[in-house]
Amino acid sequence: MTVPVRPWISVVIPIKDERDNLPPLTEQLLKVLGTHERSRTTPFEILYIDDGSTDGSGALMDNLAAQYPQIRVLHFDRNYGQTSAFDAGFRRAQGDLVVTLDGDLQFDPADILTLLPLASQYDLVCGWRKDRHDNLVRKLSSRIAYVFRSAVLGDRIHDTGCSLKVFRREVVEKLQLFEGLHRFFPELAKMHGFTLTEG
Repeated sequence: MTVPVRPWISVVIPIKDERDNLPPLTEQLLKVLGTHERSRTTPFEILYIDDGSTDGSGALMDNLAAQYPQIRVLHFDRNYGQTSAFDAGFRRAQGDLVVTLDGDLQFDPADILTLLPLASQYDLVCGWRKDRHDNLVRKLSSRIAYVFRSAVLGDRIHDTGCSLKVFRREVVEKLQLFEGLHRFFPELAKMHGFTLTEG
């Protein structure tokens, strides 16, 4: 009897009405992860969490899972929000590394490979949207929030709103999530004594 090989990485993606984005997102993820050297010997997985989609995304995710063995889908019976979706994905992720990502194509999946080298040194690696095209008010609000958070929490993470993050498995196993806490992954990790950086 052969023991199933654990994936080297799991990508957890909450999906709420992203039907048009799912095919290109899936294609990019399969390409990016498939070219990584670890994928030559160890599988990877993509977990789509259907957070109560009403635009046909659920059926499309099931079709993609039927086509590609790397894809697994979990369906919620209604919209529970991103924190619940991440929590459900974390509980089902099997990879030694767990990546979070939005399904709206705001990030290039190739950015995952940029963060991976840092994951060998840190428990949590946070993405940073350095070239955001926000208006002045949003830029100022973000800067004020960063200064306040750095002074109070001391985490020095510029962009906690960036969904692109790479966690070591031990981190997600420790997190206890409640509504809205996905915005505070760095602080939660730090509270448990894990190391973090951004890239």
